[in-house]
Amino acid sequence: MESRTFSTESYFQTQRPPSGLAERTQKMTEFVDKWRAVPNQRVVLVTSGGTTVPLEANTVRFLDNFSAGTRGATSAEHFLSAGYAVIFLHRLHSLRPFSRHYSHSLNPFLDLLSVVQSSSDTAVSEHAKSLLPILQAHQKAQSEGKLLSVDFQTVNEYLWLLKSVTSVLAPLQRRGMFYLAAAVSDFFLPEDRIAEHKIQSVHGTLSLEMDQVPKVLKPLVQEWNPEGYIVSFKLETDSTLLIPKSRAALSRYGHQLVIGNELHHRKQRVVFVEPAHPSSTPRKARADERIREVETPPLMSGDGVDSFRETWLRLEDYEGKRTDGNPESELEIEELIIKELVQRHTSWIEAGYSSTS
Repeated sequence: MESRTFSTESYFQTQRPPSGLAERTQKMTEFVDKWRAVPNQRVVLVTSGGTTVPLEANTVRFLDNFSAGTRGATSAEHFLSAGYAVIFLHRLHSLRPFSRHYSHSLNPFLDLLSVVQSSSDTAVSEHAKSLLPILQAHQKAQSEGKLLSVDFQTVNEYLWLLKSVTSVLAPLQRRGMFYLAAAVSDFFLPEDRIAEHKIQSVHGTLSLEMDQVPKVLKPLVQEWNPEGYIVSFKLETDSTLLIPKSRAALSRYGHQLVIGNELHHRKQRVVFVEPAHPSSTPRKARADERIREVETPPLMSGDGVDSFRETWLRLEDYEGKRTDGNPESELEIEELIIKELVQRHTSWIEAGYSSTS
């Protein structure tokens, strides 16, 4: 059977919404309504983790990718630290903010705990000391109600929830940011071609004809939420493709920023690729000399000719020190990313005020 090409519109017309969509949408709506009423409060949607592609309706087998959700969970923490309210749209059982320090790690949580024998026993392990600021940050986010976690598992769940939350965030206009860090499957099996029961192995081989997942970024930018500040990610294993494909994505979809990362160095360095024209992404003057900017030559594409600015963020430029001067914990690339994004989002908001004044 030949594969088909699904537009975004035809996808949502033919693929059924997941169970619980209305309930999860209601929770997101209440969260956004609460923070929309607070003057100047910003809200960011962080998508995180991979998506599964079921091979059977009664699912036993599915296709998956390697993403554990590290970037999304880590970034959510830094957004919270920067004052954002965060909708954390994540893969079920992937890493989550704060708990990610001790799950899927070499530091089992129970190793951090000890039994206090008496009131005079005040010894505290080094691991327990490191847990304290994480616990405090977690409790602060919970007490303020600034973190809402919403889970998904399949690519169909993810697409429906993304469409839903985009509409929910629309009233925020430029105060809303989209940080699309989830590793979304490129291919899927439509409902009318998926097996109802477990695929039997009697024939010894399995052949699958899959369809391409529709690119929802363009309708998100142009129709669903044209005022939001939208950040997408581009992961490549071939470093020579990273910038050309990031630039092509910006030219094709028209959003504000692509963060490019190469698979084996994604935790040490990333590149921001964005339109070079100040009118497209107004920005304040940069004070940090360690961040390297390059304006690239025009790119010819089907959508016209554009020029782009590249900004490299590298951990080695900071010599392993936190940007806030705290030497107690190791610097993470996500801290640099969020610091840069906050500046860009501020400029995006100010440009919106200027255009309406």
